[in-house]
Amino acid sequence: MTDSEIVEIESYSYTHMGNVREDNQDAVRLCDPVDNLTFTDGHLYGIADGMGGYAHGGVASALALETFFETFYAANGVPPSQKLRVGVQNANLSVYQTAQRLGAGRMGTTLTAVNIVGNKLHIAHIGDSRAYLIREQKSKCLTNDHTRVGELVRMKVLSPEKVRTHSQRSMLDKCLGMELFVQPDIFQVQAKPGDIIVLCSDGVWATIQDDEFADIISQSKDREHICKKIVDLAMERGSDDNLSMILLYLHRLAPSKAEDEKSSFWTLPQAIRRLFK
Repeated sequence: MTDSEIVEIESYSYTHMGNVREDNQDAVRLCDPVDNLTFTDGHLYGIADGMGGYAHGGVASALALETFFETFYAANGVPPSQKLRVGVQNANLSVYQTAQRLGAGRMGTTLTAVNIVGNKLHIAHIGDSRAYLIREQKSKCLTNDHTRVGELVRMKVLSPEKVRTHSQRSMLDKCLGMELFVQPDIFQVQAKPGDIIVLCSDGVWATIQDDEFADIISQSKDREHICKKIVDLAMERGSDDNLSMILLYLHRLAPSKAEDEKSSFWTLPQAIRRLFK
């Protein structure tokens, strides 16, 4: 590996049951160097929020991340967007089948993940956890909430400022585990050294304004405890859910290589057979 290919990403995470729930149905996973079978895999991070209104939400979120990461790293030589898409589909199927096997009724979870390859952020998203990009001390939400309220915002019926206090804020339109097939948002964003990425469950962003993420993170010198600081603030403000957060500092990124769209890739049936063989 040449000096130009060295990547430096500082990562932190924190998850808390919160003041209202009796258990923590959130799950987070950071990139583990052991996971990276090849340098082309990049760095993968994910957060999932199990549905509290249904059985086994904690099982759903943990299983979704486990299956998603396993599928992603097994798909060698596949473009990032395809790996993310198949990873989400396999995670969905795994949660769905587990619910049937356990007789648990309906199990569901959100999933938001970012794969950093070169100077590109490849993002997979379904549900209402969020991904934020902080650049030059300004926050931008990269994801759309897959909720009834989120749809009202996209239709310009409701202003974004009213999402946090809306009575139906947490009513999901899409998530993993409820149907046999799902359609996640898969997209990419250009990244720069110095960027900061935040992944968080709705228990965090429901009481923390978008611009506050940038303000708190930019002003704090204690990086190791920023996630806890923000989660504690959300609880002080009355968050009524589990709270989880991942914080990524992109210090140094490798140049991006053009994706080989002609690379062999798995179809969904092939991926499913490989996962469950």
